[in-house]
Amino acid sequence: MRLPTYREASEEAPIASLPMAHLSIEIGHFSLEEVRDDTERVRAEFRGVVPLVRAFTERARVEFGPEARVSTCYLLDDYFQSGFEPDKVIGRLLEAAADAGLTIDYLARESSCHEAPVFAGGVPVGDPIPVAEMVASRLVAQPEDEETANGRRPPTTESGWLCNGRRERTGKSRAAMHPEPYRPPQEYGRREHSIFLDVELWHDRGPARRWSCPFLAAVWQLLRLGMLRYHGAPVVEPQPRSADQEWPERWKDLPPVIRLNPSAEPFTAYRTLSMLPKRYLPIEHAVRVILDHLALDDDVAAHVAEHGYAEQVIVAAKVVERVGHLLLDGT
Repeated sequence: MRLPTYREASEEAPIASLPMAHLSIEIGHFSLEEVRDDTERVRAEFRGVVPLVRAFTERARVEFGPEARVSTCYLLDDYFQSGFEPDKVIGRLLEAAADAGLTIDYLARESSCHEAPVFAGGVPVGDPIPVAEMVASRLVAQPEDEETANGRRPPTTESGWLCNGRRERTGKSRAAMHPEPYRPPQEYGRREHSIFLDVELWHDRGPARRWSCPFLAAVWQLLRLGMLRYHGAPVVEPQPRSADQEWPERWKDLPPVIRLNPSAEPFTAYRTLSMLPKRYLPIEHAVRVILDHLALDDDVAAHVAEHGYAEQVIVAAKVVERVGHLLLDGT
């Protein structure tokens, strides 16, 4: 399967402006099974997050002033765990957060990092936006090495694998009498030693493509940073939801991003912070590698930078430098 090509947003329509918070805080991540079957542990971990949210909110005020805008969000794993019905887990999650004194401003669906349905009047309209394919089409080709040049390994756009350096050479000989020496992998931009990482972005099963967790997590960061547009328009726009509404039985009946708190600061932000269990360290390392290998829309990047300049916020040129992590103890 070859990736489609997506044109610059500015070639088709003016770039829509998005409201921006100074900081978007992701407050933990649990499997849907954990939420359903071990709510007490979820509640306990949320209690530990509450003082951290306060601390990073205060830190934002120190940097950006007393009116610093900070929002919180939580990503629901309905892509890899679609068998769990939303009405069976979301209520438990929000009850655990409320009991812990934790405010979740926005709920988001991970499947929307694959394809984002467009909602109007509370119902989906038209075709979903192919978000993952859009981002994959922005992958920067790696420098050609011997493995790709001689056909041993296909390029990233075909293989679905992306690395942060030059892969190893196995020592297979080109001629029986002249074996090649082994060459270890080497990280690009290393200082003295290499930390080499090879990341699977997707795999194809017939006509279907299954995106990896690190790739969808990279898309999630881009959505929170307001770096994606589709024909100039926002890819996702948070939809309000009243407290007395019942949760549907199907995930596709929920919008990509739900605004739970009517007084919440914007979903998109100049910087993100993800507070996650330590077990997500390999995934978040992979996320940073992916973000480092994307050539995002220059006009969108300039638009966000200009928005920040008008508010006296310095927006880092490299998107990965706007992404922060806090890895927490826990299972």
